[in-house]
Amino acid sequence: MVFHPDSFPPPLPGEPPSKSSRKREMQALQDLGAELAALPSGQLKKIPLPEALALAIAEARRFAGKHEALRRQMQYVGKLMRGVDPEPIRTRLDALRGLAVGEAARQHRLERLRDDLLADEKVVERIANDWPQADIQRLRLLRRNALKEREQQRPPKAYREIFRVLRDINDDEGQV
Repeated sequence: MVFHPDSFPPPLPGEPPSKSSRKREMQALQDLGAELAALPSGQLKKIPLPEALALAIAEARRFAGKHEALRRQMQYVGKLMRGVDPEPIRTRLDALRGLAVGEAARQHRLERLRDDLLADEKVVERIANDWPQADIQRLRLLRRNALKEREQQRPPKAYREIFRVLRDINDDEGQV
């Protein structure tokens, strides 16, 4: 269960936070540490973490499958998280999640464009208008090869290559 400290009412002015609210805050930090430990290595490197916390998270990843060791390590990660401002980490995690969603949507757009290209030769002209740097002759050749592969029920080598070409020209231009 994931707790977020903002989901509970704040203590009254002049009163210290209750023991329950402190426990919820610590659990939220431990949950944040667990989220960090579950990230792929490439994404984890994009989040600025203190060295001790990064080492503790790396250690926690080693304990996958060892329930009790992982539980203790995650408690240690939670303890280290108490000394770190969690907001920049949460912000970066939210950005990574957004990038993942945006990247998935971009991939789907490129896949639809590839399928449209195979269905209609005129899509090549649209690609040429959108991306003047695109190698149109190569795209036409790949389209012919992909249609031939589909017809002969061969592995979709050219089909995949079309996607790579579209992705590369999209990356150069930054649009779809």
